[in-house]
Amino acid sequence: MLDAFTKVVSQADTRGEYLSDSQIDALKSLVAEGAKRMDVVNRITANASTIVANAGRALFEEQPQLIAPGGNAYTHRRMAACLRDMEIILRYVTYAVFAGDSSALDDRCLNGLRETYSALGVPGASVAAGVNKMKDAAIAIANDPNGITRGDCNSLMAELAGYFDRAAAAVG
Repeated sequence: MLDAFTKVVSQADTRGEYLSDSQIDALKSLVAEGAKRMDVVNRITANASTIVANAGRALFEEQPQLIAPGGNAYTHRRMAACLRDMEIILRYVTYAVFAGDSSALDDRCLNGLRETYSALGVPGASVAAGVNKMKDAAIAIANDPNGITRGDCNSLMAELAGYFDRAAAAVG
């Protein structure tokens, strides 16, 4: 897993170049919003079980065939596996937000996930819907202005949403 700093330096080193002004400015911005990133990660982490449980509950209410006999989340074991996978995706999204880079999310979580789900007969569209429900909940929690570092979080919320969108696209 590469954080944003390592990635930029590694790319410049591969090209045998110095860091450009725009790369330095981007890294300065990352440092300046570091406290906000930690606030977002801490809020999502503190509420992870609620985010996953509520997203799962809402998904199963909208798609009751998933938990009906013969459905992909029928039986407690299968439902638990579904919720576990949602929790893993959420955890890797927090890693991406903290690092400011999606490589850990892509490489360790999403790479090959669609193929795995397809082989197991898991409906990717349903997983993507669950990821989108987690996205909505996580952004609502992370974007609450009470008790966190003040400042404009629009770009950070867009980044957070982008990681969820990436995960939904990878499974859907």
